[in-house]
Amino acid sequence: MQKELPKRFDHQKLEPLIYKEWEKSGYFDPDKLPARHKKPFCILMPPPNANDPLHIGHALFVTIEDIMTRYARMQGKRALWLPGMDHAGFETQVVYEKKLQKQGRSRLEMSREKFYKEVWDYTQNNRDTVRNQLKKLGSSCDWSRETFTLDNKIIKTVYETFKDMYDKGLIYRAERLINYCIKHQTAFSELEIKHKEQTDTLYFIKYGPLRVATVRPETIFGDTAIAVNPGDPRYKKYIGKELEVDLIIEKRMLKVIADKEVDPKFGTGALKITPAHDANDYEMWLRHKKDIGSPIQTIDKNGRLNEKAGKYKGMKILEAREAVAQDLKKRKLLEKTEQYKHAVAVCYKCENTIEPMLMEQWFVDIKPLAKPAINAVTTGQIKIMPSSQKKVYLHWMRNIKDWNISRQNWWGIEVPAWHCRKCGEWTITSGEKPKKCSKCNNSKLERDPDVFDTWFSSSQWPFATLNWPKGNDFKAFYPTDIMETGYDILFFWVARMIMLGLYRTGKIPFRTVYLHGLVRDKDRQKMSKSKGNAIDPLGTIEEYGADALRMALVVGNSTGKDPVISEEKIRGYRNFSTKLWNVNRFLLLNIGESKLPSSVKYTGQDTKILKDFEKTAAKITDFIEKYEYWNAAERTYHYAWHTFADKILESSKIVIMKGSKKERISRLHLLVRIWGETLKLLHPFAPFVTEESYKYLPLKNKRPLLVEKWPVSAKNK
Repeated sequence: MQKELPKRFDHQKLEPLIYKEWEKSGYFDPDKLPARHKKPFCILMPPPNANDPLHIGHALFVTIEDIMTRYARMQGKRALWLPGMDHAGFETQVVYEKKLQKQGRSRLEMSREKFYKEVWDYTQNNRDTVRNQLKKLGSSCDWSRETFTLDNKIIKTVYETFKDMYDKGLIYRAERLINYCIKHQTAFSELEIKHKEQTDTLYFIKYGPLRVATVRPETIFGDTAIAVNPGDPRYKKYIGKELEVDLIIEKRMLKVIADKEVDPKFGTGALKITPAHDANDYEMWLRHKKDIGSPIQTIDKNGRLNEKAGKYKGMKILEAREAVAQDLKKRKLLEKTEQYKHAVAVCYKCENTIEPMLMEQWFVDIKPLAKPAINAVTTGQIKIMPSSQKKVYLHWMRNIKDWNISRQNWWGIEVPAWHCRKCGEWTITSGEKPKKCSKCNNSKLERDPDVFDTWFSSSQWPFATLNWPKGNDFKAFYPTDIMETGYDILFFWVARMIMLGLYRTGKIPFRTVYLHGLVRDKDRQKMSKSKGNAIDPLGTIEEYGADALRMALVVGNSTGKDPVISEEKIRGYRNFSTKLWNVNRFLLLNIGESKLPSSVKYTGQDTKILKDFEKTAAKITDFIEKYEYWNAAERTYHYAWHTFADKILESSKIVIMKGSKKERISRLHLLVRIWGETLKLLHPFAPFVTEESYKYLPLKNKRPLLVEKWPVSAKNK
């Protein structure tokens, strides 16, 4: 006798139990899958930051990657979804410093070692939280292979890569103008700054016989030249000449240079050039080194003017700007002011204005790495989806600049470089402290206090996690099949993984890049805690179940588009889970004590129903093969609810009640068969309710849906 199902699918009770059964089966581990699972398939989880609970964006990527993995596993592939978490360097340090601030503490009052230990403990506790949250979402990843970006094997790989690139001249140390955040006291790469439009005062200042316009009068103490456009007739007679300019604290001879980058329509058409405090001016200095003196740095790392600013020493930037403007006015050097709207570089985290700063940093000579990475995409070795992002990728890669990989944080992977004060040489190792300087044999060496940009270590994720070069996982699963992540980190992470993967292994790191969008609310606004429109994925699972959240995230979410989600949408898919459960209950109640034969010769009508299902199953499979998960989910949803439940099941009630024994057995056998296959089609999208429903169906030789065969086309058995 078939067991009668409870009246409802109790997700709060059943989902944790189902997940434990999956874990107990061992099927998350590709090495423990049934014998039919042979062809390797691999996805590496983009490691969530180990500094905070998961948000709705994490729920999106987890859902998509779990769909990919479950489908591959049901197709008979030896599927590995390798999970991990990210130490997240600067991001985690900011989060933890906020916690310290609330406690009335500061890292600057602690030793570096104590701060590191506290952050380590914090991230390890949060790793447990994140892991449990990933499980609640239904993640069928292999927890035995979970990796942290500060695991010894990752650090070892990062150090070896750094030393290898340094030895081959691809990493160098140089003093360059970099993006610096005064609040967070660290450098950033070009990708880590934002630009926002703001209105500032434009000051028109008398510069000898000329006038210049600037928004930064406080930097005049670092001026080394005046620049004009070579085609500007107003200034042709001055080009190449030195002019005496009153800089308040001194008079200085400044040469007039000609540069095509000067916009004759901006201000007066003449610019004051401050190479140490403006990115464009620095680039101009690089082009005119013979004519412009060395950069003069007048602002320190705390955002205050230094001794080269004379009486303004110690003033903060905005304070000095006002004071200098007033003094220029008193000396009748300030002719007028205007309001000027322009884009300003700001820190992506605190949105304070970025201060260009001359600093010694470690850089990657990126163009030799970019060339093969461009080739991998243009030749089709790596497919980027959606295709529109391929153009974006190629444009960025063809205009790429050297990458500053050192950061002035305390939390992260320390740069394995030791400095000798005696000869000034740097000694680079694979992590171990050198006994002596590689140049002068001096034994007194100081380690570089900087840490790596998180993206430098994360860019080695594909080959480092799979134990390159000799690990069995590397041999079996590299290159991986799909890199699924958000389009917002195409350059931060994906492009860099391609470059470093090709450099270190000689192979592409993955064959396909699948980029999802950013989750938005029903008004298409980006979700954030500050806006009050964020949906808590764990609270949602508690109320509506993981299946409902997953379906809501997938349906309507085409590749690369920003998915729209709301509580109403999630609630609607909770109703769908209930519908699936009720269909299962109806079938089992109507089968009752009947024992269905293993094979049946179907009636003509039943054969037609079966063939219609086969066409639907083939179409759904085709959608998944094309990575159109939204179409596959929606088509399966409509078949289960509107075709099977509303039409086939309803019309079957008459056959079951009034048909002949042959018709009744034929229809019941067909219903159970098609319903079992429908649950398989739905399993990657709604794994919990389908797994629980499937185990009650009176089918022969059943396995958990987790490893059941995918119904590419249903055949009469």
